[in-house]
Amino acid sequence: MTAHNKSLPRTALFWPGIVWFLVVLVLICLPGEDVPETPWSAVPDFDKLVHAGLFGGIVFWFSMPFKKASLQRQQKINLYLRLTIATVIWGITTEFIQKYFVPGRQFDLLDWAADSTGAIIAFFVCKKFFL
Repeated sequence: MTAHNKSLPRTALFWPGIVWFLVVLVLICLPGEDVPETPWSAVPDFDKLVHAGLFGGIVFWFSMPFKKASLQRQQKINLYLRLTIATVIWGITTEFIQKYFVPGRQFDLLDWAADSTGAIIAFFVCKKFFL
């Protein structure tokens, strides 16, 4: 193993991020009629908070394995930033998936804005607490 590989996290540390990503994928692929109603569903724009939390979770869980990695501070920031950008792109992609492939769901630019906001907030959380 090279010195570079020793500084990277073990693959197993990425399982929480992978599982979270798959949960988000399943949730965004639920047909409109199968989206569960909750007592919070009546709260205006509550779904935007859910979107922010789901997509912020993607950044958070994929950033966490790098918390103890022996990388320089700027390298970690760059990784967190790349994860954030990838998550923002994933957010817009999920809107197109819903529009074209999921019955009863539609493209919603405000959902993507919430996804992006959650990802960006998670970036700053990770930057503050994981460096």
